[in-house]
Amino acid sequence: MVNFLLKRFLQAAFVLLAITLIVAFAIRLTGDPALMLTQGAGSVTEADLAQIREGLGLNKPFLVQYSDFLIGIFSLDFGRSFLGGTPVSQLIGTALPATLMLALAVMVVSIVVSIPLGIKAAVARGKWPDQLIRILSLLGLSFPNFWLALMLVLLFSITLQWLPPSGMDGFSSFLMPAVTMGIILTATNVRLVRTSMLETLQSQYIMVARAKGLSERSVLYKHALRNCAIPLITYFGLQFGGLLGGIVVIERVFNWPGLGTLAFDAVGARDYPVLQAVITVLSMMIVAVNLLVDIAYGLVDPRIRTE
Repeated sequence: MVNFLLKRFLQAAFVLLAITLIVAFAIRLTGDPALMLTQGAGSVTEADLAQIREGLGLNKPFLVQYSDFLIGIFSLDFGRSFLGGTPVSQLIGTALPATLMLALAVMVVSIVVSIPLGIKAAVARGKWPDQLIRILSLLGLSFPNFWLALMLVLLFSITLQWLPPSGMDGFSSFLMPAVTMGIILTATNVRLVRTSMLETLQSQYIMVARAKGLSERSVLYKHALRNCAIPLITYFGLQFGGLLGGIVVIERVFNWPGLGTLAFDAVGARDYPVLQAVITVLSMMIVAVNLLVDIAYGLVDPRIRTE
């Protein structure tokens, strides 16, 4: 296990190094932050722009800027935002909990709903419950997330006035963003669980378990579900990583103060330190999730742990 973890940590370090290097290089191709900061400021000379670049540290060679950023990562010092001079660590510390809470809420709701529905559809294969669940999952996959978000705001915030249309203020503000993402994820997960269970339920050991007189609940959840858990864990882990990086649209629609909103604003302002820090933090979390998924394999299937 020690060698396994060491190998995974080395792979993760290489991936993070590559990501930070690509992002640091690519973002500097988008334009000059000094020009963005002086828009609407009237007549600006080249000397003024040079002074701004020096103050922001942009006059240093690229490798020096990149090495300073890497050194700052170890002390969680990502520098200061070009807009206002706020420490980037402070901005990350404010936005990260909002994104994590929303992503975790979406994943928990999706898993809790999709596993029983997927198992029910597999057990009732070809019957009306299976047909109904498959139709509902297909409908869930057909809705674009931004359209569904706008429709929920129109119905529950503007028409019925039951829920706040935006912001993060109490439990009620979680409902519409979580439902918007949860419907789409649940629709996908139901189909995945159904397919995995259909293959597992045809196995010989399932027939043996039923022949021994085990309860149907024990057969389904203790034997069948556990043996098809590897692809489910893999997909759920990748899905959570995708949620962290792809929740930008939902955060913008609901004005959610998370990392997606922070990154979106940083792109428009060419705020190098903020964007680099957001992508680095997201990459660290995605790598950590993948590592946890690998460890979970051994907990679910002892054969993998032995290998």
